[in-house]
Amino acid sequence: MSLVGENLDLPDFYAAEFAEHKDVAAATERALMAPFQQLLEASIKAIEGGGKILFFGNGGSASDAQHIATELTVRYVTDRAPIAAIALTTDTSALTAIGNDMGFEELFARQVAALGRPGDVAVGISTSGRSRNVIRGLEAARDQGLIAAALSGGDGGQLAGLADPLLIVPSRTTARIQEMHIMLGQMLCGALEKSLGLVQGHG
Repeated sequence: MSLVGENLDLPDFYAAEFAEHKDVAAATERALMAPFQQLLEASIKAIEGGGKILFFGNGGSASDAQHIATELTVRYVTDRAPIAAIALTTDTSALTAIGNDMGFEELFARQVAALGRPGDVAVGISTSGRSRNVIRGLEAARDQGLIAAALSGGDGGQLAGLADPLLIVPSRTTARIQEMHIMLGQMLCGALEKSLGLVQGHG
């Protein structure tokens, strides 16, 4: 006897989730080519100039930051030279010290101030665009001459007018926005590998 069915119409739920995902993916593809190109070009310039890319976010977005940074420093498609990237979500000593001594809002701003250099790219990830520590991190990045970029959703929240480039996934469903964020992040990895001449192939 199936345990599914009393409270869930599984076939309907299953189909609806895929349908929404495909709709959001198609809308994202239509909307974000230009800002994605901006992010790629800024990242190429940073890496070729000896700089790096800093990623940060909260919760699922923290996981995305770590995932993308790892793809860059280790490998994405195949073995190649590393690409300099750091997720500002992994140093528990720094996170707890900053949170305790300076407040949660300063988690990323303090690390950007310590590690960022002019010409680096800071990528804040916030599905709502209203995460105060992500906003503060990007403000610190802009103040220090970094490229302050972001991945968001909905209307972009308070990242609109702050982050440039700003990649806003055209959805208000957190799960769909997160799915597009990791796709865009992995696309950035693949495009960087090819653009930097680290992986051969067309496209």
